[in-house]
Amino acid sequence: MSCSAAATGVFETGNYTTVLQKVESVTCSTKSSVVVPPPKPLLIATPCEAGEFPLLIFLHGYLLYNSFYSLLIQHVASHGFIVIAPQLYTVAGADSSDEIKSTATITDWLPKGLQQVLPLHVQPKLSKIGLAGHSRGGKTAFALALQKAATTLRFSAVIGVDPVDGMDKGKQTPPPVLTYVPHSFDLDMAAMVIGSGLGEIRRNPLFPPCAPKGVNHEDFFRECQKPACYFVVKDFGHLDMLDDETRGIRGKATYCLCMNGKSREPMRRFVGGIMVAFMKAYLGSDNSDLMAIRDGQTGPVELQTSEFWI
Repeated sequence: MSCSAAATGVFETGNYTTVLQKVESVTCSTKSSVVVPPPKPLLIATPCEAGEFPLLIFLHGYLLYNSFYSLLIQHVASHGFIVIAPQLYTVAGADSSDEIKSTATITDWLPKGLQQVLPLHVQPKLSKIGLAGHSRGGKTAFALALQKAATTLRFSAVIGVDPVDGMDKGKQTPPPVLTYVPHSFDLDMAAMVIGSGLGEIRRNPLFPPCAPKGVNHEDFFRECQKPACYFVVKDFGHLDMLDDETRGIRGKATYCLCMNGKSREPMRRFVGGIMVAFMKAYLGSDNSDLMAIRDGQTGPVELQTSEFWI
């Protein structure tokens, strides 16, 4: 476990000290002291202080590790949320059906197993759960919110962080989420979509852009219904919300495959802050930070798009 300190404002570290811990899954060969292990390995960021906190399940992008989002999920946790980031797979093909089912299974595990892995005096508020994902994880989050797999717990909000539904329009990966019918997402919850301004630009002529036009954030938001929010961050790329240091071959590749901004830190702080503001509004009852962002207080970045359907 590692702890980090605190400050104020949604784009800054929050007032809670955070602890970051790994929880091994039931499929691991190593013995676990957890009585009811989770179905997938988890990275959990949580406040250290006593209290009852809403939850956020955060799903990683295609072929990425949950550890690449350590700073982002600690930022969210420092504002009074428990963030659960599963490692859904290490190798995967085009079909994301297993990820959708695995996320549903993890959600169903929460009442049985989450409390035993949290710090003493930290209580999960299981009636208030947000669901978020980056890239292919954003597609998975929307798929589960659209009930492509059943869960015993209900979600209060869904967030797509530069979500991607395939290679191009007409080349969606199964199961397709986008219908190309405006406002067709029948979601019984609030939705937010965050896009990257550089995500649909090719970095290398041999590879497609990381968030291709026709299957990206623009299309996801177009199919949302009220209440929904949409932000596109200018001059930042598809992977700029990851940690600065992402190790290994996959970690190094995150700096090579997509168009990137000058630094990851501003995009990461914006994504963390806007998720906090959105969840405070829709998992709690405080929309002051979200309304301040609507009025132009965007912290460390400049937006090229900002829309509110409330």
